[in-house]
Amino acid sequence: MLQDSWLNGDRLLGPNSPLPPDAPFTPAMAEEWGVSRNRLSVMHRQGLVRQLVRGVYAASQCSDHVALRASALALVVPESAVVTDRTAAWLHGAEVFTRGERASMPVQCFEARAGHRLRRGRVDSGERALIRRDIVEIEGVRATSALRTACDLARLLWRFDALGAIDAMIRVGVSRDQLVAELPRFRGYRGIRQARGLAPLGDGRAESMPESALRLHWIEAGLPTPQLQIWVRFGGVATYRLDVGDEGIGYAAEYDGVEFHSGPTRTVRDQVRRRRLHDDAGWVVDVFTNRDVYAPNPKAPEMLRAGYYRARRTVGVRGWL
Repeated sequence: MLQDSWLNGDRLLGPNSPLPPDAPFTPAMAEEWGVSRNRLSVMHRQGLVRQLVRGVYAASQCSDHVALRASALALVVPESAVVTDRTAAWLHGAEVFTRGERASMPVQCFEARAGHRLRRGRVDSGERALIRRDIVEIEGVRATSALRTACDLARLLWRFDALGAIDAMIRVGVSRDQLVAELPRFRGYRGIRQARGLAPLGDGRAESMPESALRLHWIEAGLPTPQLQIWVRFGGVATYRLDVGDEGIGYAAEYDGVEFHSGPTRTVRDQVRRRRLHDDAGWVVDVFTNRDVYAPNPKAPEMLRAGYYRARRTVGVRGWL
């Protein structure tokens, strides 16, 4: 059982806990401090600690920042290695979780020394041809630059995740023009045709991976270029914001993820919001879930076309124009 003396009044880890409140640690380190792996697992289930990357934990109250992420990676990545792909994106401040994955970030890196390859259970490693400007150092950890990371993710991820990764990297400072201009150097590399097609679509206004995937379904459904983050005003006040849509005909598509849209209270809130958008503002809003967007044969394209055409047919009836 967890000792009550380890907790403070807020039921978080307090000063008497053997685990640090503001620094990452591994299960092996926790064992040295008297916290067994079983007890650490219990503390994780109880929400007292969280997993930063595979094999590295921190107290739940520990603030998330780049220095913390770098410290976590330094515990499992050798100094001779270079962090790549989604782990590099995470170190740059972008979270590229794929298809609803929210457990912990994988540790993806490669061994910079020629002829060497990392062989660690919690590390996904491989080989990567990098030039000098592809490598940066962040808080003591070497990683691919933000631009190189964006290029790799655009090439190597499934296309619906790849667009989300591109959007995420744009949000942390990579420009779409930079990305498009950098891709010709990867001619002949795996996935370069996909990257060339997706890079011009990148948009940092997208706020989540599923939202980006939904936008790609919209584009591949053959509909006019969508708008992002559309504000709907009531009484001159920006009240509701719609993920993806066409303001010209009053049609929008929204992604409802479990994390922010589950539970009776949130369900009622969403119903009230969408009823008001339809009844008082004239919007046609379709809601999409994980299954609609990410299933092997997703319904999203058909749903988007049907919703868009429905909105266009009824634009006059709704008094939209």
